Amino acid sequence: IGSGISERDGMASIAAAGSDWIILSYESPAAAFKFNGKAPIQRALDRASAQARALVPTVKILRAGVPLHAEAAAARANWEMNTIGLGSFLAVILLMWLAFRGLRPLALVALSLAIGWAAGVSVTALVFGKVHLLTLVFGASLVGVAEDYGIHYFASRQRHRDLGSHGLMYYLLPGLTLAFVTSALAYLALAAAPFPGLRQMAVFSTAGLMAAFATVACWFPWLDQRPRPISRFGNAIAASLQAWPRLPNRQRFTWLLAVALLVFTLLGLQRIQIHDDLRSLQKSPVALVRQQQQIDQLLGLPSPAQFYLVRGASVEQVLQREEALTAKLDQLVSQQQLKGYRATSDWVPSLARQHADAGLTAAAESSVLTKVSGVVGETITRPAFAATDLTLEDWLRQPLSAPFRSRWLGAVGTDWASVVMLNGVGPGADLGLLSAQAKTIPGVRWIDRTSDISRLLGHYRAMMAWLLVAGFAGVVLVLALRYRRLAWRALLPTAVAGVVTVAALAWLGEPFDLFSVLALLMLLGMGIDYGIFLLEHDGDGASWLAVCLGAA
Repeated sequence: IGSGISERDGMASIAAAGSDWIILSYESPAAAFKFNGKAPIQRALDRASAQARALVPTVKILRAGVPLHAEAAAARANWEMNTIGLGSFLAVILLMWLAFRGLRPLALVALSLAIGWAAGVSVTALVFGKVHLLTLVFGASLVGVAEDYGIHYFASRQRHRDLGSHGLMYYLLPGLTLAFVTSALAYLALAAAPFPGLRQMAVFSTAGLMAAFATVACWFPWLDQRPRPISRFGNAIAASLQAWPRLPNRQRFTWLLAVALLVFTLLGLQRIQIHDDLRSLQKSPVALVRQQQQIDQLLGLPSPAQFYLVRGASVEQVLQREEALTAKLDQLVSQQQLKGYRATSDWVPSLARQHADAGLTAAAESSVLTKVSGVVGETITRPAFAATDLTLEDWLRQPLSAPFRSRWLGAVGTDWASVVMLNGVGPGADLGLLSAQAKTIPGVRWIDRTSDISRLLGHYRAMMAWLLVAGFAGVVLVLALRYRRLAWRALLPTAVAGVVTVAALAWLGEPFDLFSVLALLMLLGMGIDYGIFLLEHDGDGASWLAVCLGAA
C-alpha cells in the first residue's frame, strides 16, 4: 500500500499527477507462467480496458504486477521455442531436399531427431520428475546438433556408393562416435552448474544426442538400402572444398584476411566489459516496465529489492531496534537522500516508547489543562488513557493491519524479525550510505537482493568459465587419443569461432556474462563435430557437404 491513498466509493483512490486514480487489485486463477503462448491475464485486461475506453474515451489505464511479467516471459519463451525449433526443422528439411532430392533422407533424419527429442524429455522427466520450460527452449537447439549425424551419413552415402550402407557406417563410425563423445563432454559440463535448469539441459542434451546417434548408427544402415543420386546442389557444395584456402597458403589475400581477423579479435578482446548486473537480464516488454514505473511513482511503493532485516530476542527488542534505525532514516529523509520508509514500529511503538510518550503527554497536558481551567473558570479534565499498552498481537488482529502484516516476519528460529521497507531507492540511490545505517545497530542487516544475486551470477560466471576450460581440456585429451599431434586441427575452428564471437560482441558493446559462457559451452558442443568430420576424412567432399548443411 502506498502513501496518500484514501477511500472513494468503497474503492482505494489517490490524487496524483493532476488526476484522480482508482486502484483495482485482482487475483487470477490462471497460472501466469503457462507455456502455451496465450497470455490469458493480459488478454483479459485488454478486453476490460477496451470496454472501459468505450464508455470513457479519455480514461487512462495502467497495469502492473509480477504475474504480468511472468506471463510475458512465458509468451516469449513459447515464441522462441516455436520459432527456433520449427524454423530449424524447416531449414533442415529444405536443405536436405536440395542436397539429397528424396523423402527417405528427410524421413530418417526426422526420425533420429524425434527419437532424440523424446529420449531427452523422457530421461529428464525420469531424473528430475519434471521438465523445466527453459529446458524445452534449449532443446530446440538440439536439432542443430543431432541432425549432423544423419546428414553426414547421407552426404557420404551419395559419394561413396560402392561401400554399401553397412560398409559406409563402418567407415563413418569412428568419426561419428568421437563427435558424439566430445559433444556430450561439452554439454555435461552444464551438469556441474548449481542451477537446476542447467542440469536439466545437460541431461536433456546428452540423452537426446545419445539416442539420435544410436538411431543413426544402428538403424540407418538397415532402413536405407538404396543410395540416392548426387544432386547438383550437393555436388556444388562438395566441390567447393577444393577452392577453400588451405594453410600453408601463399596467396596474399588469404594472409591479409587472417591478419585483419587477428587485429579485429585482439582489439575487440580489449573492449570486453564483464557485467553481471541482474537488471541487465530484464527482458520484459518496454511498455509494461514503463507502466510499472509509473504506478510505483504514483503510489510511492517501497523497493522490494532493498530493505532492512531487523532481528531480536523478543518482540520488544525488535521494535526498539526498528526505532533506532528509523531515527537514522529520518535524518536521510530530511537531507532528501531518501523519500521515506515503512516500519511496523510506525504503527506499534515499542512499550518503552509508549511509556515514555505517555509520560511526556501526561506532563504536558497537566500544565495545559491547569492554564485553560484558570482562564475559563472551571475544572477541565481529559478522558482517561487506555488501560493497557498497545501490543503487536492486538494490532495484528485489527483489519487495519492487513496491508502491513507482511512487514512483520514473526518468529524466525529462536528470534523475532521484521523488515523495514524503503521508498525512493532508484538507480541513483547511494546504497553504500543506506548500508552504513545498519552497521551501528545490533540485529539490523542491510539486504540488497539485486546486488546479492548479481554477485552470485558473477561467481557462477567464473565457475562456468573454468568448466569451459575444463571442457576444452577434456575434448583436447579425447582428440589427442585419436589424432595425436593433429588434434589441434579439429579443435581450432571451434576455438577461433568462440574467440572471434566474443570479440564481435565486445565491438557491439554487449557485456560478457554468465550466459555468454554458456553460449561458448554450446558452441563447443556443436562446433567440435565439424572439425572432427573434416579431419577424420581429410579432403572428402562428402564431409564438407555435411559440415555446410549442418552449420547452415
